[in-house]
Amino acid sequence: MDFFANLISSPMVWIAVIVLFTLKKGIYFVPQNRGYVIYTLGKYDKTLKAGLNFIIPFVQSVAADRNLKEQSLDIASQSAITKDNISLNIDGILFMKVTDAGAATNNVTDYKMAVIQLAMTTMRNAIGSMELDECFQSRDTINATILAAMTEATQPWGVMVTRYEIKDITPPQSIREDMEKQMTAEREKRSVILTAEGVKTAAITEAEGQKQARVLDAEAAKMEQVLAAEADREAQILEATGKAEAIRLVAIAEAEALEKVGQAAATDEGQKAVVLSIAQDAIAAHKAIADESTLVLSDGKTGDNISNTVAQAIAVSNAINNPQV
Repeated sequence: MDFFANLISSPMVWIAVIVLFTLKKGIYFVPQNRGYVIYTLGKYDKTLKAGLNFIIPFVQSVAADRNLKEQSLDIASQSAITKDNISLNIDGILFMKVTDAGAATNNVTDYKMAVIQLAMTTMRNAIGSMELDECFQSRDTINATILAAMTEATQPWGVMVTRYEIKDITPPQSIREDMEKQMTAEREKRSVILTAEGVKTAAITEAEGQKQARVLDAEAAKMEQVLAAEADREAQILEATGKAEAIRLVAIAEAEALEKVGQAAATDEGQKAVVLSIAQDAIAAHKAIADESTLVLSDGKTGDNISNTVAQAIAVSNAINNPQV
């Protein structure tokens, strides 16, 4: 007990405690993505960055600890009136980050609340400059307008708005019913247009098919005519060739017959046969003349004429058989 009493009453112990406490007050380990705002005698001095930092105890103090990470803030649903006097309920979400911890501490009381209020006001202004249809069709435009306005307004606060998105736009019940009717009518219109286009396409396809069929029929008829002409030409050629061959064969047969007759006529028996044949032909000719007419003119020497004819035929036969005489 005496030892502890002496230790507590020792001035050195108190001095050591005071020194340790002072060192503790002057040393700060700042985490990553945090900013410690330092005041010196109640006045802003600096912002401590991440890592080991030293301050003057009792003279300097940490006035604020700011989160430097990107943060998301929900924008509660609020009423806004469009350019064509339609009331809409709109909510959204905002992304921001503190870029200057000192400005976020010294230039605005609550930077989060200030950013939310500014977002709501800017959103109402943006909606008020558009009609109802534009609000639904131009969300990206509204987001870009709000983001541009807030980026400029939040610079003095040491805050940067990185993104703004509208989550939902809710029109009144009567407007929703009208929109549903409009969408139904639009769907019916599109259905009628698609049906008409289908009928048109089918008619065009059918007409094109008929055209192609006519073209193919014409080409087939033309080809048929060409083939028929080719067949006729081939038939004529074959017929002419056959006739020529027949004539040639007849000529050869006649030549061979004449040659046989000539050879036979060269003999004595052949001579007699030739004379007999000529005489018979002459008699047959005079008989035919007499049969064809009731009047026969004669010089009275018919028998002599026949004899002369036979004699002339014998002379011709002798000349043929004895060409050297």
